[in-house]
Amino acid sequence: MPGKDVNRIRARSALATVKESPVITAIAVAPVVLALAVVWWLLGGFAAFVLLVVLGVVVVVGGKLLR
Repeated sequence: MPGKDVNRIRARSALATVKESPVITAIAVAPVVLALAVVWWLLGGFAAFVLLVVLGVVVVVGGKLLR
């Protein structure tokens, strides 16, 4: 099961990066937050929630397809 070990190592590395430098994380997440804010402003809260759910599904399904 070496694949699971690699995922754990990557997850720990990502968490360490977030803890060490939250500015890097903020810069990486900023475009998503900005897009969500624009959708919220233009179309309302429900549309922003739907967009957030769709993005979450894309990330989960995309992650599973890449394995």
